[in-house]
Amino acid sequence: MTLRTTAIAVASILAMSGAAQATELTVMAYNIWGGGGNENKPIDETVAVIKAAGADIVAVSETRLEGDPCTADSCPPRGTSVAAKLAEALGFHYYDQTESNPAIWANAIVSRYPIVKPTQDDLGVAIDVGGRMVYVFSVNLDDAPYQPYQLLGIEYGDAPFFKAADEAVKSAEATRGKSFDALIADANEARDAAAVFIAGDFNEPSHRDWTDATVKAGSQPLAVAWPGTTKLEAAGFIDTFRAIFPDAAAKPGITWTPTTDAADPEAHLDRIDFVFARAPSLKVLSTAVVGEKRPEADIVVTPWPSDHRAVVSKVEF
Repeated sequence: MTLRTTAIAVASILAMSGAAQATELTVMAYNIWGGGGNENKPIDETVAVIKAAGADIVAVSETRLEGDPCTADSCPPRGTSVAAKLAEALGFHYYDQTESNPAIWANAIVSRYPIVKPTQDDLGVAIDVGGRMVYVFSVNLDDAPYQPYQLLGIEYGDAPFFKAADEAVKSAEATRGKSFDALIADANEARDAAAVFIAGDFNEPSHRDWTDATVKAGSQPLAVAWPGTTKLEAAGFIDTFRAIFPDAAAKPGITWTPTTDAADPEAHLDRIDFVFARAPSLKVLSTAVVGEKRPEADIVVTPWPSDHRAVVSKVEF
């Protein structure tokens, strides 16, 4: 064997080794609405949704019931988290996020793979995925004030109305900016991570959905550079849904809300549930909205137990 053929053989072995090390992972963001409990639905329906999605890891929002009363200004969670029941039914591991943090509202992570440790501020966990360390941050950001409603003159609490995009951006930054900053800082501290995911109910739309094109299509009132998703992309994260479906006018991917008709003047339907991912050589292989019916959902599960649709994405890194 010549030196040149030896070098080619070594390169081939290294290439094969690199390919063998690639990891596929399916991550889901799902606001479960108290596991359906806010409408007295059984936990089995939520389990069925996760099974149908084929998720390996789920960033779960609203594992507990809404407070009574529950208003825009105050809605503390009540009751016991259903994360343990979900994990038991799925044969998964779980972690309940119980620390006080404005980015968390009854959040948890359920995972096919072992959960190693929580992050210091409880926003996420490290997970051992076949010997590779993956960090998943599960969030449910503040929903009030809700800037799309403010722009459209829809009452929600005592939030003022406004019409300009820069007002909406300023308000959104004041509402959730510190939470997005903390998530990005935590992700940057996860130096042993093979991949990092930030997933959940952002309660803020994407700058990729409120564009001139979607305004022209009639699905949004004006173009808005929503700050949360803008920050995540600047930090190197990929919106896994828009990676597969870049045309928001053709594929809006609405997750909020299946309980309301699109023509209702007291609501505005939008995509506010996300799976963002960051990893070297990341490939988004597939993505889907999981919900109650087509064409709104790509994966249909009935009966549907939540007031949010879910999003599930398979990636390789």
